[in-house]
Formats: sequence, structure tokens, C-alpha cells
Amino acid sequence: MPIARSILGPAPTGDPAFAALKSRLVARTGHHYYADKDDLLWERVGRRMRVRGVPDPAGYLGLLEESEAEWAALESEITIGETFFFRYAEQFAALRGTILPERIAARGDERRLRIWSAGCSTGPETHSVAIVLRELLGERLPDWRIGLTGTDINRDVLAVARRAVYGAWALRTLGPEERERYFRPGPREGTFALRPEYRGLARFEPQNLMSLLDGTASLALTDYDLILCRNVLIYFHPDVVQALVRALARRLRPGGWLLLGHAEPNPAFAEFLEAVPLPGTAAYRRPGEGAVPDLPPPPAQPEPVPDAAPGFHSIWAPLLPPEPAAPDVATAETPTREPRTAPLPAPPPEGGPLATVRALADAGDLEASWQACRVALGQAPTDPRLRYYEGLLARARARPEEAERAFRGALYLDKGFVMAHYHLGLTLVAAGRTEAGRRAIANALRLAAHLPADAILPEGDGLTAADLSGAARPFLGDEAA
Repeated sequence: MPIARSILGPAPTGDPAFAALKSRLVARTGHHYYADKDDLLWERVGRRMRVRGVPDPAGYLGLLEESEAEWAALESEITIGETFFFRYAEQFAALRGTILPERIAARGDERRLRIWSAGCSTGPETHSVAIVLRELLGERLPDWRIGLTGTDINRDVLAVARRAVYGAWALRTLGPEERERYFRPGPREGTFALRPEYRGLARFEPQNLMSLLDGTASLALTDYDLILCRNVLIYFHPDVVQALVRALARRLRPGGWLLLGHAEPNPAFAEFLEAVPLPGTAAYRRPGEGAVPDLPPPPAQPEPVPDAAPGFHSIWAPLLPPEPAAPDVATAETPTREPRTAPLPAPPPEGGPLATVRALADAGDLEASWQACRVALGQAPTDPRLRYYEGLLARARARPEEAERAFRGALYLDKGFVMAHYHLGLTLVAAGRTEAGRRAIANALRLAAHLPADAILPEGDGLTAADLSGAARPFLGDEAA
């Protein structure tokens, strides 16, 4: 088994062929993300080496030089392909209440909209925009020319986007009514197919964002009313990010909008874009058409239901294997200190191990996030937020017992941690321990009831105390009355 031995273990950082392979990969894709993650890169390159039966980096580099198809396969391996519908509630509130209505009004004479979802992965963001557009335009839609394009470097995820068939995980922020409205049963049990009236609005194409800088980008990538490029730039070197955002800005029509991820804004962008203050949204506009107008605030309670940390609805249950009923344990679920009556503190500044765990999880790279979380816990074992993310990631990996231990650990460290109570409850309910789960969820509600309705819950991904009340009460049945 020479191949297996040669690609197990730490990255061969002393091998010039590995260094050359890494350099070529970063230059081709722009993914500076891997510049200091040799072991993670080696693990993913190793998968392709196993498939192709190549024993060492030099042999694999030679294969790449001969095969564009292998480059495409490697790019698919190293890119992250998981996301979900209506991710980031505040962004979609801004799209629904401000950005798209403004664009529809501005383009009313031409009745034409061009929208680009860059780094679209498996398509939920692009399809979510299609849903919002259809609902905003209603009966006017046939009169409009809608150019809605999702692009990604990974051709495998584009195939998923075109099929528009998803599992419950990708629909985790949607309630039963939304799921029924937007989807019909998929070809396999537990899958959901996006209804044709929404799926037909979007098309998907392969695209490497680096082509914007080397002059090979399609001439069709221009004159956009809206570009969404969220959580893509985090993988590029800062110098490349500045050039890419400038290139994206040039592809907006005057007055067009650019949305970035929460961690991606940079004051330097003000040289060529105007920042627009919208709640929870990193929004910019290309100057023109009256520059930045006075914009109405987005709706206070957007539809569909607000985004939350993984596990917002009971659709988590199929992800967990059945487990025999166990005795109820309430010690970690019962708050032992007075609930806080003031608004909860703001989340910590961006940066550090927790930010890395969050960014990887938000980007859908659950394995890398899990590894980062384990490393961070080794350095800070008493951080309740890291224990909480350990629980979320364990659930995502179908490890309910580990998830329960992690959530209980978070509550041991912070008994007032509302979201840890809530997700402990969801974990127990999904595992068949209904009464214990309901007690944990009820504890979360009692803590949230002492907060202002619009208080953002720490680690709730934008969830407010009022949102939690609406989401949790269906689990409690008559007890919630």
C-alpha cells in the first residue's frame, strides 16, 4: 500500500514538489486560505491522489500539468459546497424590503434586472433570491427580463444547483409552510425539489473569480443591478481582495448594489463604492442615479422565518440515528442563577479561534470547522461559546451523544446561555427524549422572556428573543399556552 502510506500523516512541507503544487493551486484559484493550512490542503490533495493512484506530490503535479479535467476535480475537492436557503436573515430582510424594491423601481421603464450570485455553491442563495423576486414582482414577472446567474469554480456543486434538489439540512431555516410553498417532494425520501416556477429563474455557470483580474472573464459579466459575493473573499489574499472588489464594482451598473460577508468590508472600498447602512448587511452601491438615497428600513419581521444557528426546526430529527430512551437528566438544564434582565452583551470582536470556527462553519466546511474547534478547545477549554459550537458541529456530524455533552458543558460554564439550552432541547427531542428536551427548551424561553423582544441572542445568528419564542413554542405543545 505505498500510496496510502505516502499520503497519510502531516503535509510533506519539505518536499519541493508539494510546495510547487501549493503555489500553483493558490495562484490558479486565488485561495490564499490554504497558504497556512498545509495539513488541510494535503488531506484534500491526498483524496485525489488516491483516486488517481499517484504516489507522491511530484507525480500528481505532473498529472495536473497534463490534465485540465484533473484540475477541475481538484478545485472541486478544495472548495466548500454547503449552504442553506435564506441564510442570513438580515441580508434577506434588506433584499426584500430595500434593495430589490429600489432596483425594481429604478428599472421599471426597462423592466430588466441583472443579478449575479458569485461563489453560489450548491445554489440556495441564488434560488432564495429567485423566490424573493417572484414574490415581489408577482403578476408583473412575465413582463420582466430577469438575468439571475449563479457562478462557482466547483462544477460539482453547480450540478447540484441546477438539479435544485436538497435535503432537510439545506432547508433548516424554513418552517413547514415555507417548505410546502417553495418545494415539492424530491426523488428520494427526505429530499425536496424546488418548484419549477422558482428554479426556472436562475441559471448556473462555472466561473473563477480570478478571471476578473487576468482579463479572461466573460464580457457578459457586466451591467449588474446586484452582485452577491458573500463569504467568498475570505479565501483570498488581502491584496487580491482589494482588486477583486474593485473589479466587481466596475461590473455594477450605476446605482447597483454589492453585498459582501460580515467579515469582509474594508474602509478602502470607499474609494470606489458607497457603503449603505442596513442592519446586519455589508452593503455597498456604485455611485450614480442619485448616489445613495434615503432608504426605507427593511421590515421588522421578514418572511421567510429568520435565520438561526443550525437546527432551527425539527427537521434535524432525521439527521440523528434513533437512540433508546434514556433517563431524564435535568441538572444541566435548569438555570441556577437569576436570568439577566438587561440586553445581552454584544458579541466579541471578530478574530481569534472562535471567529475561525464560525467562518468555516458558515462556509459549510464542517470538517475543517470541527478540527478548528477541537484545537481551540485545547487552548480555551472553559469558553462556553466554543463548547456550544462543538455541540452544533457534533449534531451536524450525526453524533447526538457528543452534541449533548457539549451543550451541557456550555451550560455548566454559562447557565444563562439561551441558545445552548435551546439546542440541547432540540438534540434531546430528536433523540426521542421528549420530556427532557421540552424542559431544556422551556428553560431557553424563560431566559429569553426576561430580555427585550428585539434583543439579539448571543450565538443565535441574528435570532431575537421574540424569534426564539415563536420557533420554540411548537415543541412545547399545550405547555406553551
